[in-house]
Amino acid sequence: MNEGKICVSIGVESLESLGKSVEEAQDVADVIELRLDYYPGDPLSVIPQLPPSRKPFLLTLRPREQGGAREISREERLRFWNGIGARREGLLVDVEHDLDVDGADIVSYHNFEKVPAYLDSIYERLRSKSETAALKIACTVSQPTDAIPLWRLFERAQSDGVRIIPIAMGNAGEWTRILGLAHGASITYAALDYGNATAAGQLTARELIGRYRVKEITRKTRVYAVIGDPISHSLSPVIQNAAFKAIDEDAVFVRIPVSDLDEFMRRMVRKDTREVELNFAGFAVTMPHKLGVIQYLDEIDDVAAEIGSVNTVSINDGVLKGYNTDVRGFLEPLKERLGGLQGCRAAILGAGGAARSCVYALDQEGAVVTIFARDLAKAEKLAREFGACGRQFASGSTDNSFKDFDLLVNATPIGMSGLEEHIAFPQQLSNLRLVYDLVTSGEDTWLIAEAKRAGVATISGTEMLLAQGAAQFEIWNGREAPREVMADALAEL
Repeated sequence: MNEGKICVSIGVESLESLGKSVEEAQDVADVIELRLDYYPGDPLSVIPQLPPSRKPFLLTLRPREQGGAREISREERLRFWNGIGARREGLLVDVEHDLDVDGADIVSYHNFEKVPAYLDSIYERLRSKSETAALKIACTVSQPTDAIPLWRLFERAQSDGVRIIPIAMGNAGEWTRILGLAHGASITYAALDYGNATAAGQLTARELIGRYRVKEITRKTRVYAVIGDPISHSLSPVIQNAAFKAIDEDAVFVRIPVSDLDEFMRRMVRKDTREVELNFAGFAVTMPHKLGVIQYLDEIDDVAAEIGSVNTVSINDGVLKGYNTDVRGFLEPLKERLGGLQGCRAAILGAGGAARSCVYALDQEGAVVTIFARDLAKAEKLAREFGACGRQFASGSTDNSFKDFDLLVNATPIGMSGLEEHIAFPQQLSNLRLVYDLVTSGEDTWLIAEAKRAGVATISGTEMLLAQGAAQFEIWNGREAPREVMADALAEL
């Protein structure tokens, strides 16, 4: 357990909606932040009409240039804080760094462009504002390594005896919201529900409590992460955290979007060069790093070496070892549907790390494989390694024909959110026995939907995710995975 609190942030748009939001927030929050910059009228008029609450209110009036919802002058903000006066009893206040307000509970600084190089001077400026207030420093990051200077403020604050709330905003900083309390943050901020986040990268309070168990984890908690780009769609945290919780394991699984793998491994992972200690115990590796990660590993198992692709990394005593669970994950649901694969005519879309695993698996089972890729040279290169054929592919083209195949496998990112292109139309799929889309999604991808229209059987990426995720869990924990718990977690989405 840690001593941090979950603060649910509510944009106060009207007095009518405020009562309902506060009632819901009380069940999941330790503190309820009222963002009064969302209120279109005089924010002072809200204070006498605050609804009853079992949890303390934290008042915030933030101007647009500091992340607020509207333009608010310095004079208007000072008038509000001075006007609170005696009515402040029982209320907490968060004041921006450019104001001097006596008795502030939080003094905050926000930068929506980057983590500034002068972070130390910002820390000192905030500290000079109050001897007792918590210091909130929130900056937007585009890479997880951008958050390193923010994270290192924990060491300084602990040494100074100061309460600190460092937040890396944006998807690349989501992990700081999950792990912050374990490292000494006094508060982590959360949304009440989806669609109502008041800052980029904010998770819901129910996610923080139920999925990530943020108030239970500590610095000793083993941290696992899915790394790749993009990964906002990844469902791995859903199944892995459910499994950890089921066996009461002191572990948490987070998403860390990584585009620059070298910088991430060097500055955050490798024992001899890392700049922060997050207690990483392993990774699920996804596109586009399944090949590139190999150079950073100390060991690699035989299957992963033969394929030339790693999707799982374990870290024990600083030793990084790579595995491939994609083969098992890919074959398990496929063989349940088709049985033996000897002589199966398989078309694989893609020539990256995921495709390599599929080609290897099918080759081992005696299938006849053809690799399709936009870059013909890449398709032919991979094909030569496994004695397959290589052909060019263009998404959305009526020239793509799969009439001579039994199985079509999509091993590309097409179908992920933001990459919703047409791979094929129903008439191009009708002769297939099965369409298998490796993309994980809570809903049917376009390819799966088109296959169903064509009357073709399908396998979704979530089935492979579950099978290979169970194998990853067993590598990391040395015990059988609670498969039913993991499947139920997916079904509840």
